[in-house]
Amino acid sequence: MNNLDFSAEPLFSWYVVALAFSGVAMLVLGALNLGGGLKIGWRILNVLVGLGFLGYAYYLAFVFEGGRYEIFFKAFILPIALIVHSVKAIVERGNAKAQQPVPPGAPYGPPAGFDPNAPAQAPYNPNAPQPAYAPQPGQGVPPQAAAPYAPQPGAPAPQAAAYAPPAQPVADNPYAQPAPPAQPPHPAG
Repeated sequence: MNNLDFSAEPLFSWYVVALAFSGVAMLVLGALNLGGGLKIGWRILNVLVGLGFLGYAYYLAFVFEGGRYEIFFKAFILPIALIVHSVKAIVERGNAKAQQPVPPGAPYGPPAGFDPNAPAQAPYNPNAPQPAYAPQPGQGVPPQAAAPYAPQPGAPAPQAAAYAPPAQPVADNPYAQPAPPAQPPHPAG
């Protein structure tokens, strides 16, 4: 049974239409995270109130068999406030994303494109002077000695083998430092 008759009961019919429209609008704003502007709590509230309005509109339009009913126009304050809040949050979130500046030289920013007018880098020159702290080509890095052990007062004396550093390089260790090439003996002259 359809209770919507705009010629016989226009106020009742428009009230049902307004309930249904408010319910659908709130469901759309709550179910779809348009622009990512709403937090999850507001989205759940929009969906619940929207379902309530749609359910009441369905009841009045198809189940209600007449009799006494009351129209609560104050009930439309909540959906209007929630819709305004949702739209405002979506617009503010979109504006905040658009105004967010990217600092120059950001560590994880988009990579710079190829610039054909940029000066070319010099090719690698093995004879160029190296900084003092860089190891020179052909020289090995000396192995580091273990830190000296200082016993704590009252602690038992450790066994010597437990704190001895491993000998370097180890022949079967693929991660060991390579041994520098042996220098041929110079003839005494």
